[in-house]
Amino acid sequence: MKSGRDGRLPLGWKLILIVLPFIAATIALGIGRMSISSGEVLDVLAARLSGGHAGSMLVEKTVMNLRLPRILLAILVGAGLSVSGCAFQSLFANPLATPDTLGVASGASFGAALGILLGFDLIGIQISALVMGGVAVTLTWLAGSGRDRGGLSYIVLSGIMMGSLFSALVSLVKYVADEESQLPAITYWLMGGLDKANYKTLALGAPVIIAGVLLFMLIRWRMNLLPLSDDEAKASGVDIRLLRGVTVVAATAITASCVSMCGQVGWVGLLIPHMCRMLFGNNHLAIVPASVSLGAVFMIIVDTMARSISAAEIPVSILTAIIGAPVFIYLMRRSGGWRI
Repeated sequence: MKSGRDGRLPLGWKLILIVLPFIAATIALGIGRMSISSGEVLDVLAARLSGGHAGSMLVEKTVMNLRLPRILLAILVGAGLSVSGCAFQSLFANPLATPDTLGVASGASFGAALGILLGFDLIGIQISALVMGGVAVTLTWLAGSGRDRGGLSYIVLSGIMMGSLFSALVSLVKYVADEESQLPAITYWLMGGLDKANYKTLALGAPVIIAGVLLFMLIRWRMNLLPLSDDEAKASGVDIRLLRGVTVVAATAITASCVSMCGQVGWVGLLIPHMCRMLFGNNHLAIVPASVSLGAVFMIIVDTMARSISAAEIPVSILTAIIGAPVFIYLMRRSGGWRI
């Protein structure tokens, strides 16, 4: 089902995309070692909003203190990585572009690994990851841009090289880390997981993701111009360099914030935009809000599986790869390829 003639989502799809994350979150809040009905979940949420208490304190603490922060983080990470992947795929006119195209995830991973090595607390690790993610993208942009350079293709190549550099720095940190305590913590963190979610970490990372997603929602009609050349974009009256700069800064900030809170989570920023393009076409008026909604739902489902299908929690990056690779291959074979 494609978007309408003006590129906007049909009313039916708008309602589905708005309601679907709430339904998925309500169901996920009841799934776990302690099963809670959707009715009890809604009672707890309604009581908390009104300032009271509902039912068992155990149920309330399980919903509000253990599961709700994870669900909120899953929504933020899924929506943020999806819309960042969508933006980078259009910016570089490359269907294989991901949120880590400019090396931000590798830089943030190095920052987090360094924070663990230095003994920082969870907030300190998060700040270190955010800072190093920004440093990585800044170095990428400085290395790949310039008057006599080859444009966006050089920036992509610089991103690949910078990603390799920071991956090597992560390996160096792991090499010098204590084998008993620090190395396992670094390794598990790099696998990606939402198990450390709490309201303090959300308070630090959520505003960045929310601001970036809202920005993309506001400029989504302009994002159709990203794949155009400078001359073509100039004819439309849009400052394409400013638009590209805003896109890079917003997508980078979103990705760095996501990685700082839950480690590296792959495939979300690659798979979900492809699905949205197959469903709604290439107009960003439709695929940006669709990416936000379906990305959030996808991460809710994956995180719920990660904490429920076995006694020991499975890192979400393992599940996103196991699910994402076959689905991506199926989509590509069904569509016969995909172009911006």
